[in-house]
Amino acid sequence: MRTLYAALWESIAAHERLGLNVAVDVGLYDEGVAADAAMRVAGLPVLFVGVRCPVEVVIERRHDGDDRYPTERGLVERWERAVHGRWSYDVEVDTSVDGPAECAQAIAARLAGDPAPTAFSRLGTFLR
Repeated sequence: MRTLYAALWESIAAHERLGLNVAVDVGLYDEGVAADAAMRVAGLPVLFVGVRCPVEVVIERRHDGDDRYPTERGLVERWERAVHGRWSYDVEVDTSVDGPAECAQAIAARLAGDPAPTAFSRLGTFLR
């Protein structure tokens, strides 16, 4: 699995180095994978965005959608802890409060502002 993630992050870095803007939706749940990702995109402008949503809302949305994702509270809570419990973000959005346009505006405002993003580069401090 780590090889697949390594290939993903190498591809992202290659696209960015060619001048393409890249947006990636990945739940980073493993410190080793996160550290490896940070190493592969080191020196590139990376904004680490935390997308939040209360567990109750996640479960409700999953019940209303298709059945690809688990709806058991314990599984959803474990995933939330895994992807949000270890690191900080450059910017956070809450999809239970704001819609896609508002979340995109918050991200765009952070991209346009100072200081430069640093949260993703700090992931490289985790041991592999």
